[in-house]
Amino acid sequence: MGGPANFRVLATLAVLLGFASISTDLFLPALPAMQSGLNAGAGQMELVVSTYLLGFGFGQLLWGPISDRFGRRGPILLGIVIFALGSAGCALAVTAWHIILWRVVQALGASAGVVLARAMVRDLYERDRAARVMSGLMTVMAVAPLVGPSLGAQMLTLWSWRAIFWTLVAFGGAALLAVAALPESLPVTRRSQGALRSALADYARHLTNGGLMAPAAALGFYYLGVFAGIAGAPFAFITYHGLSPQAYALVFGAGIVGLMAANMLNARLVTRHGSQKMLRIGGAGAAISGLAFALISATDWLGAIGLVIANLLFTAMNGLIAANAVAGALASVRQAAGSASAVVGAVQYGSGMIGAALVGRLADGTPRPMGVVIALAGCGCLACAWTVADRRRAD
Repeated sequence: MGGPANFRVLATLAVLLGFASISTDLFLPALPAMQSGLNAGAGQMELVVSTYLLGFGFGQLLWGPISDRFGRRGPILLGIVIFALGSAGCALAVTAWHIILWRVVQALGASAGVVLARAMVRDLYERDRAARVMSGLMTVMAVAPLVGPSLGAQMLTLWSWRAIFWTLVAFGGAALLAVAALPESLPVTRRSQGALRSALADYARHLTNGGLMAPAAALGFYYLGVFAGIAGAPFAFITYHGLSPQAYALVFGAGIVGLMAANMLNARLVTRHGSQKMLRIGGAGAAISGLAFALISATDWLGAIGLVIANLLFTAMNGLIAANAVAGALASVRQAAGSASAVVGAVQYGSGMIGAALVGRLADGTPRPMGVVIALAGCGCLACAWTVADRRRAD
């Protein structure tokens, strides 16, 4: 596979990996407006984020074994249809609880694209090459969170927050057309021949595979901090520090620029130094920037500027952590890569749900709870990254 066909496949995989970002980042600047329009409490708005992660995590556990049995392309198409239906439900919601319910449906569909895109990369590439490809894809897909909040803030000035969810319906339709043109990456000879209930045995095997679970745990701790920031930052910057939704979008974008730079650096260095070493460097950066986040949040040092700097540094570490953790975890399996990818995704986004929920539960009107959660997450990421073995072949 090369030339235009390879470019088309990689571009579509980048779009699929961007489902998680675009379906959350686009409406982040609208959270305070949604809270007011739906007469909801701040805690309910954090649930809009955390319940999405619940559906996203569990959805991956469903799509993984289905794709191992039936291939990747068909389940992705079905997932995109479910995503579009959930987005339409959000646009039509009249209470906070309605939108929370439809966000779960939206997440169940979106999870298919992310987990199966990762499995397709594993189908096509070996470990360090896969890490390089993942870094490249994440650099491209970082455009979504870079422009998402700015686009959402602009839409908020022209229309209501509901227009944001109708935009996601249109995005799903475009993705459906792109995936329909994709070749299947999992040949029939490599598919699971057992009943879907045999997936339980696959999951049991994955959960006892240290080569998979150690990098997955590092990724999970990091995303606990990421989604603590996603849930808490709009209120920290807009409500506490008084920034406009448009200014917050620029703050968010600065972090994504750092992430893109780190992804490009990782793509250049990972085949030379290996994904294990790059993951450890990312974990160290997450711990240091997370502790700085907690200190700045507790003291208000430099005000909003201090938070911007801490947010940029912590977000940038995604470029050194995510691709290497995913590639390292999936390199430890020979079969059932779909369910292995699902385990990684469930840990990643299940941890994110915990981070978002913790920020909502501990909310006191200041950025301090967010800073504490992010610091603990960064330190946990480093501890797990340090236990990752340097494996060059699947067990």
